[in-house]
Amino acid sequence: MRPEILFPLFAPMTSLPGVGRKFGHLLEAIADGPHVVDLLWHLPTGLIDRRFSPKLAEVPEGALVTLTVKVESHAAPRNRRQPYKVRASDETGRIDLVFFHARTDYLEKVLPVGQLRVVSGTAERFGGDLQMTHPDHIGTVEDLPRLRSVEPTYGLTAGLPQSTVQKAVRAALERTPVLPEWHDPALLAREGWASWRSALHAAHAPESEAELSGETLARRRLAYDELLANQLALLLVRRRMRARPGRSIQGDGRRRKQVLAALPYRLTSAQERSIREILGDLERPNRMLRLLQGDVGSGKTIVALLAMLAAVESGAQAALMAPTEILARQHLRTISALAEPAGVRVGLLTGGRSRGRGDMVDRIAAGDVDIVIGTHALFQEGVAFRDLALVVVDEQHRFGVHQRLALTDQVGTAADVLVMSATPIPRTLTLTVYGDMDVSRLDEKPPGRRSIVTRALPLSRLDEVVAAVGRRIAQGERAYWVCPLVSESEALDAAAAEERYAALVERFGDQVDLAHGRQKTAERDRVMERFASGEVHLLVATTVIEVGVDVPEATIMVIEHAERFGLAQLHQLRGRVGRGGAESSCLLLYAPPLGETAKSRLSILRETDDGFRIAEEDLRLRGAGEILGVRQSGMPQFRVADLATHHDLLSVARDDAQAFLQRDPELRSDRGEALRTLLYLFGRDGAVALMRSG
Repeated sequence: MRPEILFPLFAPMTSLPGVGRKFGHLLEAIADGPHVVDLLWHLPTGLIDRRFSPKLAEVPEGALVTLTVKVESHAAPRNRRQPYKVRASDETGRIDLVFFHARTDYLEKVLPVGQLRVVSGTAERFGGDLQMTHPDHIGTVEDLPRLRSVEPTYGLTAGLPQSTVQKAVRAALERTPVLPEWHDPALLAREGWASWRSALHAAHAPESEAELSGETLARRRLAYDELLANQLALLLVRRRMRARPGRSIQGDGRRRKQVLAALPYRLTSAQERSIREILGDLERPNRMLRLLQGDVGSGKTIVALLAMLAAVESGAQAALMAPTEILARQHLRTISALAEPAGVRVGLLTGGRSRGRGDMVDRIAAGDVDIVIGTHALFQEGVAFRDLALVVVDEQHRFGVHQRLALTDQVGTAADVLVMSATPIPRTLTLTVYGDMDVSRLDEKPPGRRSIVTRALPLSRLDEVVAAVGRRIAQGERAYWVCPLVSESEALDAAAAEERYAALVERFGDQVDLAHGRQKTAERDRVMERFASGEVHLLVATTVIEVGVDVPEATIMVIEHAERFGLAQLHQLRGRVGRGGAESSCLLLYAPPLGETAKSRLSILRETDDGFRIAEEDLRLRGAGEILGVRQSGMPQFRVADLATHHDLLSVARDDAQAFLQRDPELRSDRGEALRTLLYLFGRDGAVALMRSG
């Protein structure tokens, strides 16, 4: 149960004064959540300084001022198109307060003749006269300290006034309780941090532009709170995984030797190191949960196969789960070619009612298949393995911590889990995304893999690029043409691809095909198969091909409006070519003028093909939120922490969480109870539930 002290913060947005259903929905949209607490994490992005209070004779043109004036008269317009004017003055001059479409009764009430009033807004001169159109604030002299202040401003959405957000945030802040301190007093003293409540109030009350930065004491404290909640939750998940009974898997190495002897190349030292780490995990009686992280073409599949062979040598079965049927079939071809000559029985199981599915399910249950490759269908009801010892999951970044837990529950046996990711991510991010796992990194390319020639060209040279692609496909080569990322709307991205497809069909006829995310999976897979088999030579696509078919004959990648893509995403797309022996090219088409970030991105891509270096640069240029694409399930959505700014706090949070859980694994001490509150505060309730379920 959520602690009672947090109930006011987890009330709906509409419980705030003045927030009805309409504004409630809009506040939920900007705060990215339905509760009052979500609004607290929506920190100011700017400020309005109302502290300048000159006399009327000293007011500069266009300045934001807060004035104390005496109301002299009201002048209502003769027709509705003219403004309503209120004349006011001080001992040095006069000003007209101007209102369009005014309500006379309201203005006479808030600006009574003969009374002193405080007005705040932008002052301008019109025909030599000083005036202020629609003052932002009107109040009494008693309101002067409140009005002559610095006002935070927040990110908005259409239909939501700034004043509504400011008022809602103030009301949310008034609800914040004094919470028990979850940090070690020595850490607070060393960092100079105030309490959580004080830090939150300070973060929403910046006094200068500098105080909007993530480097302020208040924002660093809140970022550390969030990072500590993240690390604590991941370690609790990890402990749950480790606590489950496992098994020791030790093969005799016979089949692995046969496969290694058949390879036309030697393994890299990174592959050998990763295999040692995985085999060490398999031999231990605890369950393995390990990530195998490597760039496109770094040789993850052979490492995973050797791990699966160790399970087969021990008399058990292994399974490899791919995100799509087309990728599952690709793995089947690669693995069968290597494993079957060594006497290993390999089978495929996908969803739907494919012919022979029932027979394959029976063979898996009987133990007549050693390695089963498939999609999520591998773990659907009705599929039972005789003795499953190892599960390999391909494409981790679509598969977050909750899915990892669900999979280990589904597997149900003491199976070890190895997860492969072709998306190199920075070390700082590895802790936040995969903190529940051990990590092996393939940071070397196999020998003989050629570099991809990468060039950036303005869109004005589009005709030259089309002609060059035409020459290459006429020689039997294949090319990808990736269309611009228009927005977060799949429909708009698909429309952009359809437009380019139509133009290229006019030029190249039936040699062109189209793949995008709005097609049915089966239709898209058919398109990919036609491209892979050479039936078509030019594939126009959206980013659906970022993780896709391995086509060694594809030698050209054209990325249109490359400036709209993230660095890691451009690198992933480039990795679709250069998989065969022929020289490959990646052409980055951009629309000038380029901003500084886009310029850096394209030049880094031309300089290096090291995915890990590219990932570090991507983190620096864009921040963590976009590294793995928009809201991928594996990526934690941080509300306050920014890993580009707060990366130094992450390892501190990791060490703090580890040390504390060793002393108090059940979070029963006073600080432990406070840390439970922290987990709930940042929506990590699942970790508390795990603790209760053991």
